[in-house]
Amino acid sequence: MEYLKRGRIFILLRAKSRGDNIFVKPQKLYLGNTNLHYAYCEETHIGTVREVFFMSMFEEEHLEISASGDFLIEGKYTVEIGGKNKSFKQIQNIENSFVVSADMEVGSGSLY
Repeated sequence: MEYLKRGRIFILLRAKSRGDNIFVKPQKLYLGNTNLHYAYCEETHIGTVREVFFMSMFEEEHLEISASGDFLIEGKYTVEIGGKNKSFKQIQNIENSFVVSADMEVGSGSLY
């Protein structure tokens, strides 16, 4: 798995509290980019494709699994990924939290 990660075939997300040991089971496993999803998956779920695209904008060491949102960036920013109807409800009480939405013409507030 580690070599497939290094080859950018997979994205492995582990909890930071569990360490960065290559022998620790990742909490989430994604294909390395959105093109791989369309090439290898019989069904592609738009939510997963959105998350993979978002992750591709960061180095893996800056992202971790969030208890409330989809990702925690550098241990500080909680991000929830969704479509244009995604609400802020899931992360409303979390400081430094944002909703990253697709299919929107204009973003405002903590919705981008």
